[in-house]
Amino acid sequence: MVVKLLFELNSQPTGHVPCAKEGTLEKAAIPAGLARESLPLPNLNEVDVVRHFTALSRQNYGVDNGFYPLGSCTMKYNPKVNEDMARLSGFASLHPLSPEKCCQGALEILHSLENYLCEITGFSAFSLQPAAGAHGELACCMIAKKHFGAKRTQVILPDSSHGTNPASAAMCGFEVVEIKSDGAGGMDLGALRAALSDKTALVMITNPSTLGLFDQNIGKIAQMVHEAGALLYCDGANLNAMLGITRPADQGFDMMHINLHKTFSTPHGGGGPGGGPIGVTRELEKYLPVPRIVKSNGTYSLDYAKPDSIGKVKAFWGNFGVALRAYTYIRSQGPDLRSVSESAVLCANYLMHILKDYYDLPYNRTCCHEFVLSASRQMENGVHAMDIAKRLLDYGYHAPTIYFPLIVKEALMIEPNETESKATLDEFAQVMIQIAQESKTNAKVLHDAPINTPVGRVDGVLAARKPNLRWAEK
Repeated sequence: MVVKLLFELNSQPTGHVPCAKEGTLEKAAIPAGLARESLPLPNLNEVDVVRHFTALSRQNYGVDNGFYPLGSCTMKYNPKVNEDMARLSGFASLHPLSPEKCCQGALEILHSLENYLCEITGFSAFSLQPAAGAHGELACCMIAKKHFGAKRTQVILPDSSHGTNPASAAMCGFEVVEIKSDGAGGMDLGALRAALSDKTALVMITNPSTLGLFDQNIGKIAQMVHEAGALLYCDGANLNAMLGITRPADQGFDMMHINLHKTFSTPHGGGGPGGGPIGVTRELEKYLPVPRIVKSNGTYSLDYAKPDSIGKVKAFWGNFGVALRAYTYIRSQGPDLRSVSESAVLCANYLMHILKDYYDLPYNRTCCHEFVLSASRQMENGVHAMDIAKRLLDYGYHAPTIYFPLIVKEALMIEPNETESKATLDEFAQVMIQIAQESKTNAKVLHDAPINTPVGRVDGVLAARKPNLRWAEK
């Protein structure tokens, strides 16, 4: 079904749009230079507008209506109890500038969530201010900058890192040093040893890596970094493989960010909102953003008296609605939080075991919460990862992440997470197998895909470089 634009529905004005008669409304005090005789808005009645947006919503794809195996981004189901809690009037209607005495419940939620994250990760303190993962990375780089001053100028990271890692470091004025991964997909110890120097401020690692692999040398890496006098940062893009099993601080990390919107089931996508809290060791706690939430004699307050702080990094106290949803998720799981990671790891390895016979598996190791396949085998028939992703849309599935990490040719990055049933995983696996077979027998259908969706294949490069979001009558 093709949904027309509101402007296209305007060809025959309905006449039902109410117009204020002269004298019934006061004339708005609009500056002369901004006043217009008319607005180019569609002239539609309410039912047409409601039907239009309802029809559009039915064409959207999300976790509430299908499997979303988007590797690294972790689009897991958002339990509705989280939404119910966020919509309680005492929270939803709370103004961020309310006096502290009027928002004790909200401050208690934030303070408790910080403590939960400390327990989960092993760090001494957390700040909930950063609004997303990359924002958390930036805040951690700012802490490293504050800690070392001008003494250290370099940040080291592996070639498998998220692209935001080098971007965040560069934004803070650091020189970025990239090192190659080893044959097992981890950080090459020889290359790391050669890169470390008295210029190194920070080494940024994603563990488990973007390949979905736990770096078995993490203890040795931490030792090398600390012997060089540098700090070790964990890109906690998500903790889906570690909850209740291992803690980053125990692995030797000095700081990390967490994506609340990935691990703790809060909604994200479409530009936000998100949450990227940062955790640090006791030595670095003094640098955390202000204000800090403190508790004294049963009362919560905001403490700005932190002279060594990097300052404020977000208006108000962070994305409160996201934090509240994450808090609800953690409380809902309770002592069973470990089962989240156990199920996520099991689901990923189950799918990987099935699909590795049909697609190349660059690193044939037990994976963590996600795994990366390669479409190199399909390329023999002229089929690329992009074609496979587009063909999945015809079968009713969102595509996995493709062409990332960059160190895997024709990468297909798949993360099932813990919320999917075995039946869903089996159905998805069969579709992936069917597409692998189509690449041999009917490659053209993959090149033309998607063919069963409201919009066919678009020129993604052109759309990114020359976006046109304005409707104009032809």
